[in-house]
Amino acid sequence: MNTRPTAAWMLSSPLHAIAVGFGSGLSPWAPGTVGTLWAWLTYGVLAPRLGDIGWALLLTASLLIGWWACTAAARSLRSGDPGAIVWDEILAFWLVLWVVGPLGWRWQLAAFLLFRLFDTVKPGPVGWADRAFKTLPGQAPGWRAGMGILVDDLVAAGLTLLVLALWKF
Repeated sequence: MNTRPTAAWMLSSPLHAIAVGFGSGLSPWAPGTVGTLWAWLTYGVLAPRLGDIGWALLLTASLLIGWWACTAAARSLRSGDPGAIVWDEILAFWLVLWVVGPLGWRWQLAAFLLFRLFDTVKPGPVGWADRAFKTLPGQAPGWRAGMGILVDDLVAAGLTLLVLALWKF
């Protein structure tokens, strides 16, 4: 299959829909950025309804289900890390927003810009995490690749939070 999924492909499985961020990853332009914007928008809807326990449960479930969904989608697309899979950005940016969201929109904007920079450029530990889980050429994506899709974005989220913490204090 072509690594450019369609809406029909997304609707063929709930795991595909999750992996591509309910369609945000189908964007022909910068799907990772669009997925991150989707995370920010949904944070705005969810934040007033979820306390810390709710966020912890949502993030934990999103990690486990996302790992499964990213693995299934990568297998279906026959690619170790298809660009249309954006659940990694969504999960990681929700984590960032859970921490900095209450500080206001300026902090959220700074977090968005830093997270996208770290996810795109992949400096230091982000690049290491990305390379550590890559599927070898000719190898079918497996559970390790599914987790690898998530890990580099979680490291980018950690760097984002570190920079913002150093900036604030």
